[in-house]
Amino acid sequence: MSGKCEQCIVRELSSLKALNKEELLRMADCKTSYTVKKGEPLFEEGETLNGIYCVKDGVAKMSKLSANGKDQIVKLVKKGELLGQRSLISEEAANLSAVAIEDMQVCFIPKNEVLKFFNENNQFSLNMMKTICGDLREADDHMVDMAQKTVKQRLAHTLLQLEKEYGIQDDGSLRIQLSREEIAGMIGTATESCIRLLSEFNKEGIIELTGKKIILVNKNMLQKMSE
Repeated sequence: MSGKCEQCIVRELSSLKALNKEELLRMADCKTSYTVKKGEPLFEEGETLNGIYCVKDGVAKMSKLSANGKDQIVKLVKKGELLGQRSLISEEAANLSAVAIEDMQVCFIPKNEVLKFFNENNQFSLNMMKTICGDLREADDHMVDMAQKTVKQRLAHTLLQLEKEYGIQDDGSLRIQLSREEIAGMIGTATESCIRLLSEFNKEGIIELTGKKIILVNKNMLQKMSE
């Protein structure tokens, strides 16, 4: 599993594309590859991270525990992304928890190695800064959506995003199967409200629910509702 870094999907899709062959070989020597099972954390909020994680396969939810003990899902992270860049640069503890929502293959690169690349390779540090700026922009948009959109709008938007970003299974249902609680955590509402809205959408024939599975039947309608 500890394949070559220069042939890895993460390298093509992240800040790592700026590293040259020599740097990639150096990274391959010091990284650790492992599997994170569904439901297991990669790291917890408040933890000190000693490096960054490359997501080779699978999806993680990034969440923050609110004062009332609810898990607010800030974003989902998929293969090709890096985790822990911000903590590494700010030298602060992790602001969010990362938990696998399906089995994941990840590689861990120690902090001192990443900082060497950061200091020696301008393009790498620029790419990383751009990624962090992109995350901030997304966080701004998310905050505005939370303040200005209704729960119904946010749910419609989230369902469309889940299909667009992660695709569907053979039976047409969303590939990423989230619990009702997780969907509620993404749209910032109580689980009961989320369940009620989903069954409303189901009754209206906009989506089809079978157990945990969700099929988007009328995407045009969802699009209209999300605006």
